[in-house]
Amino acid sequence: MRALTSGELRRLYLDFFAGKGHVIIPSASLIPENDPTVLFTTAGMHPLVPYLMGEKHPGGVRLADVQKCIRTDDIDEVGDDSHCTFFEMLGNWSLGDYFKDESIAYSWEFLTDERWLGIPKEKLFFTCFEGDADAPRDTVSASRWEDMGVDPAHIFYLPKKNNWWGPPGLTGPCGPDTEIFYDTGKPACSPDCSPACECGKHLEIWNNVFMEYNKVAEGVFVPLAKKNVDTGMGLDRTLATLQGAKSVYDTDMFAGSLRVIAELSGKSYATGGEVTRAFRIIADHIRCATFILGDPRGVTPGNVDQGYILRRLIRRSIRFAMGLGMPEGSLARIAETVITQYGEAYPELEKNRELILSELHKEEQRFARALQKGLREFEKLARDLQGTVVDGVSAFHLYDTYGFPIEFTIELAQERGLTVDTVVFAEAFARHQENSKAGAEQRFKGGLADSSEITTALHTATHLLQAALRAVLGDDSIAQKGSNITAERLRFDFSFPRKVVPEELRAVEAWVNAAIAADIPVALEAMSVADAKAQGAIGLFESKYDTQVNVYTIAGYSKEICGGPHAARTGDLGTFRIQKEEASSSGVRRIKAVLVRD
Repeated sequence: MRALTSGELRRLYLDFFAGKGHVIIPSASLIPENDPTVLFTTAGMHPLVPYLMGEKHPGGVRLADVQKCIRTDDIDEVGDDSHCTFFEMLGNWSLGDYFKDESIAYSWEFLTDERWLGIPKEKLFFTCFEGDADAPRDTVSASRWEDMGVDPAHIFYLPKKNNWWGPPGLTGPCGPDTEIFYDTGKPACSPDCSPACECGKHLEIWNNVFMEYNKVAEGVFVPLAKKNVDTGMGLDRTLATLQGAKSVYDTDMFAGSLRVIAELSGKSYATGGEVTRAFRIIADHIRCATFILGDPRGVTPGNVDQGYILRRLIRRSIRFAMGLGMPEGSLARIAETVITQYGEAYPELEKNRELILSELHKEEQRFARALQKGLREFEKLARDLQGTVVDGVSAFHLYDTYGFPIEFTIELAQERGLTVDTVVFAEAFARHQENSKAGAEQRFKGGLADSSEITTALHTATHLLQAALRAVLGDDSIAQKGSNITAERLRFDFSFPRKVVPEELRAVEAWVNAAIAADIPVALEAMSVADAKAQGAIGLFESKYDTQVNVYTIAGYSKEICGGPHAARTGDLGTFRIQKEEASSSGVRRIKAVLVRD
């Protein structure tokens, strides 16, 4: 088994699939383009949903990439051996080309052949979909693994909750998957131990999804016209396996960050317990924050959506850094090691170095001010307290209103001989999480994945809106910083240093409606990045690969790199109306608009 560095693993993976006829495509932004189903790109498939649904990809039908991803659902699990908020997903894709037989053969060769990873065959285990009323048992995948030489005792059939990839929203492409696990050598939890167990014996490293259905409604699955393959191999976990590391944090990816934390705190990562956990949380959260801030569509700390998640990660890092006795300014020092570690693979980090370090420093200062307010409120609470118990509702108020961590409240209470009702606090916190989750589900339901006529029209309108903003405000540096489109409205975030005044908004509206009235065809052309730049197309040009991109042109008005469905003509859109303009985060404005159709 080859002990590779993170850079070597990335290159080896892409080299392997390039040799299998795959075009190497760049990682998409962490901020989804026109996708209301998620705040961040959480899987390699998200940027490719339009192509999984049948749109033609400019790179062809065989693709491979290393995709930046963020998942915060398990943020409280960060600090264990395997959970991270930011991670990289190695992926290979077949868009209506090869299917299960070739996909499984490619995975087997890359994992076990000595020329590639050379993992011992007996260390690998596999799961397949057991079948239900929606789709049949996946005996094809199981048989193919046996053809490769897998012991049938290493193959397990599991239900949909284990071996089915569903769409990120309510509808979209989906299908059964076959997952690949590495035997960590830990003892089995029982005679029935399988990869479905959470005992730690089996570590998932690769997932091959066979997208052959479109979920059009709950319980309604329609076969796709073309069957697709979507695979994802977690770089962090695979690297830990190859390096024989105890955890993902004991690989070369985190070595620099952990070393700086030790220097600044005077403590040892090897201490174990809560100290080791704090080291890992800080290293993980600052890596994630660095990538969010450094992304081409990067956002800054705020109180809603991506900005809120970013602020939470930074402030959680500060809290654990304070617990280790680290001085103010530590976060930027750690971020510098992240930029050094990942700068070659992701040049945008070096390009945005000053912004990353500046925003981390400013957020440390903001949090310090918030803590001072929280301390004053706690002193009032303690002074007026009847008895010796700080009630949980008040403790949650300190957290929710002032960002005052419950750990700080407990510590201050103990210093005064008081206790905190953590049970009621936990109940209030759980209600807060449920309300936030429900709000997010309501806010992000529907979207481009459904390719409905009105959603497609709103998507096209965002192109005109961006062009109008540049024309009316006279600023060619205006760039999209994210968008969120439902069937009801569009929401467009863009870089701009000030409020857009009402007169300017009316001019933007008029500009867009003039383009709509002109009834111009929306033309699609695949071309190289160099040609797109030469023709004045706007979009993200972070690719270091010589790939093709889709350019949508509305002659005389807009030329933009984009993926996803578009209206055939501007005259199909309806009347454009701006509903609201507001600040999204530092240096980023937000416009909400609708299309009124007769």
